Formats: sequence, C-alpha cells, structure tokens
Amino acid sequence: MKSVLRRLVLAAVCVIGAGAVHALAQGGGDLVVFDWSGYEDPLLHPAYTAKYGAEPTFAFFGDEDEAFEKMRAGFKADIAHPCSQSVVKWRDAGILQPLDTSRISGWKDLNPGIMAMKDLATTADGKTWFMPFDWGNTSLLYRTDKVSAEQAQSLRVFADPKFKGRVTIGDNVDDAYALASLVIGLKDWTKMTDAQFQEASAFLRDVHKNIRFYWTDDTDLNQAFIGNEVDLVWGWNETFVTLKGQGMPIAMNRDTKEGISTWVCGYVLMKDAPDKLDAAYDFLSAVNAPAVSDYMVKTFGYGHGNGAGMAAIDHKVLVERGFDNLDKFLDKTLFQQPVAPELKQRMVAEFEKIKAGY
Repeated sequence: MKSVLRRLVLAAVCVIGAGAVHALAQGGGDLVVFDWSGYEDPLLHPAYTAKYGAEPTFAFFGDEDEAFEKMRAGFKADIAHPCSQSVVKWRDAGILQPLDTSRISGWKDLNPGIMAMKDLATTADGKTWFMPFDWGNTSLLYRTDKVSAEQAQSLRVFADPKFKGRVTIGDNVDDAYALASLVIGLKDWTKMTDAQFQEASAFLRDVHKNIRFYWTDDTDLNQAFIGNEVDLVWGWNETFVTLKGQGMPIAMNRDTKEGISTWVCGYVLMKDAPDKLDAAYDFLSAVNAPAVSDYMVKTFGYGHGNGAGMAAIDHKVLVERGFDNLDKFLDKTLFQQPVAPELKQRMVAEFEKIKAGY
C-alpha cells in the first residue's frame, strides 16, 4: 500500500496530522480523508480531482485502533477507511453516519459476495454504513533464495528457530491473531475459546523470538526485503506485486497448509461531515468508479469493490493475482470479521505484552 515513489510524489498534496489537519486548497482540498498511507494516490480517485481541481486533504493512521482512539479524542475527518473487523466497533461508538447509497455512482455494481457478508455494509434495519473499496489477504511471503518452497508450506515456519532474526509480521493486532488463529486450526475467530486464545498467544510469543522488527509500513517492509534484512514476511499483496516487479526473488504462498487471512476494507462517512456531503459523495463515487479496478489490481495487487470493474479486467491478470474466483478465494481463509469487543481488547492487550517480550 505504501510505495516510496507514490509517497514522495504526493507529499506536496498531503498533510499528515495527529491532531488537526489543514486544507491545502479550496473546494476539494477541504475534504478530510483519514486513510492508510498510499491510498492518497490520485489515480484511485481521478474523477474527484478532475471535478474539484484539487486533491482531498489526507491524514494517515498506522492501524485502525490508533485511528479509532484519535477520533474518540477529538480528531475530525469527513471520510475514513476502516476494514471489516472494525466497522461494527466504529458504528457502535456513534462516530459514523449512514450512507445515502443513491448518491454513490455504481453502488449496484459493488461485489455481491462482499455486500452479503453479515453485519458489514448494512444492518438489519436497512441502513448502510460501509462501502467496500479494497480487499485482499495477509499471507506468507518469502525470499526464494533463502527459503525453500517446502519450508514455506506451513505458517509454522514463522516460529522456526532457523529463521531467528529473519522474520517480520505487521504491528497489527488483527493480522497477528489471524496468523496465530490459522496456525491453531481456527478459521472463525469469532468462536475463539479461552484455551484457543492462550494457544494462539503462545504461538505469537514463539514468533516474537524470531522477529527482526514489526513492520508498520510497506515502504519499510519493502526496503527490509531489498536490504536483505528479512526472509519471511506475514504481509499484504502489494509487497509481493511491487517487489516481484522489481526483480526480487520473492514468492507469495496463498495455499499453505493452514490457509490465508482475508480482509475487506472500505470507506465510511463520519458523523462530523454534514457540511461536506457533496464533496464526500463525489469522493465515494470516484473511488468506486469501474476504471479504478484495473489500476487497483495491477498496481496494488488488491481486489476492487466494484464488481463490474473487476469483471472487465483481463482474466489472465485476475488469475495471476488470485482473484478469478471469489468463492475459492474465501474458501480456505480466515475472514477478518468483527470479534466481540471484549475479545478484541484482550487481543490488543496481549499483543502489546508479546511485542514487549512478556
């Protein structure tokens, strides 16, 4: 998600704020989008820029729990980009407002499989809170000149003492416990028992012994791969697409014995955005445009929420990215759906202990 080139080119049009964000231009620039780094790429919302003659103002977060706490502390944004496991939490906290889907171009073209996921886009009362935008997976990436295909057949390789100091996983509690859940044979983490939580946490402690660093940004991750710092990564699609394109000896195993983790992220409308609704809906329409699908898949390696746009992509490209069959894609996966707040808080607290060496 976080290519160095994109970040350098776009530095002039983005403001990163921890507490306050200042608009860069009148009109479009007044819209504040709270996002993951890398998604400020103008080619992900070209129609918005064309209409307003300015980029939105982007502020960035490293993970959704950080974003949630900032907003609870008073940070103001108009649109934000959470993932599936956080939507319920944000909605229940009262920081979102429902979407008027009639104002979003191409709404009917959103992927029906994703839209049917329980308690994600819509609620039982018929209100809509979330527009799917990108989807992909967290899986095993490895250097083919340092790790054999046989070693990379199991996610347990992350805890193999042979790779001490050569492993990195994300500084992200959801991805971490997705990895651990898969290893202990759990595909539905909403049903995690106390014993399974203890087993999963124990595995993460074993992984910690091999960790060189916990990555927070694809830029740092890519540099670590290129700099020969790490051999094994629990990472996202874009790292594979980017580094493979640069000629790195890297492979992505989507078919390990234990499976992969699948996530869906998208945009929500913040409760504080009532005076910028026109710009907000123009942005949502722009990122949902079918033409964005091709760029998303080829450049980021992620699937796009717009099913019509995805269907128009060269089938060979979809096969290469593993997106030719959504049902197959989701079959051997742990879907990062929302867990009970008590379990999520327990995961957060335990992961902090693990990272600290306890």
